[in-house]
Amino acid sequence: MRTHVGLLSGVNVGKHNQLAMSDLRDIAERLGYGDVATYIRSGNVVFGSPGRGALELALELEAAIEESTDVRTRVVVLSRDELAAVVSSNPYPQETDPKRLHAVFHRDPIGPDEVAAVRAAEERASAKGSRDEATARGACLYLRTPDGLGRSVLAAELGRRRGSGAQQPVQTMRNWATVTRLLEMLDAPA
Repeated sequence: MRTHVGLLSGVNVGKHNQLAMSDLRDIAERLGYGDVATYIRSGNVVFGSPGRGALELALELEAAIEESTDVRTRVVVLSRDELAAVVSSNPYPQETDPKRLHAVFHRDPIGPDEVAAVRAAEERASAKGSRDEATARGACLYLRTPDGLGRSVLAAELGRRRGSGAQQPVQTMRNWATVTRLLEMLDAPA
């Protein structure tokens, strides 16, 4: 039974951190995970590993990937129930285009300082005419980009913060189509 999803950050983007999904499956299977399956090249792996915590699994995957390949990545792991809660807590159910809604998964809950930084970025983007919206819930930042992620003023504002010297959270983003597909994979028979 599949119990968790691992979300790798920054793999297969450009020429760096190239990781074949077949290699990711092999690594997960060598770690003893069951019912392993990957989804698209952006580094998504669903697997079974009951009784283990998300942080332990994330750190184990990170270390095994680096040990087996030349790829250095950060990993966010969610249980099936955590991913289901992200889907059911979607603050933008009116957005029907799954490529205009993104979930930024954080390894840790989003703290008040980060929420304040997101609000400030949202205000700057709005002042520039952006229709983008963001909502933080738990360890997920929902990002709605009605004009597309590539044109998102808010995403650019948030990226500027990531580029600063501030301590950055472990996080990775997926569009809503990927989020819902991963939940379907967790719920499907292996």
